[in-house]
Amino acid sequence: MKHLEGLQKMAAGDLPSAPIAELLGMNVTEVEVGKVVIEMETSERMYNPMGYAFATTLADDELFTTVEIKLNFLKPIWKSKLRAIGQLIKKGSSVGLLECNVYDEKNSLVAHSTSTCMILKGNPSGSRKQTK
Repeated sequence: MKHLEGLQKMAAGDLPSAPIAELLGMNVTEVEVGKVVIEMETSERMYNPMGYAFATTLADDELFTTVEIKLNFLKPIWKSKLRAIGQLIKKGSSVGLLECNVYDEKNSLVAHSTSTCMILKGNPSGSRKQTK
């Protein structure tokens, strides 16, 4: 049960979080067998840059939102310069399908993802509005 105990120590503040959790501001707050609760604050620093590949296909009055993302990590990366290539597979009138391949410095595929996006029409300002 060393993993359970380690996570319990993180929740209590007796052990530091993983580096990625610290970068994103994620905190383990509750731990029990089969359940972990993680909390984080969100802010403008986490805003989506509007999916570059899909954005190249949108009309001036269109935006999009992500409906689904599937991501496969194919090998671990410890230190490397990564290169991601995103491309549109198909754009319909209301939904688009995209894929992204991520390569390391040796041009080896390290991750593959697909994403389904919903097209939002009728927004000539080109920006999303926060609703309450």
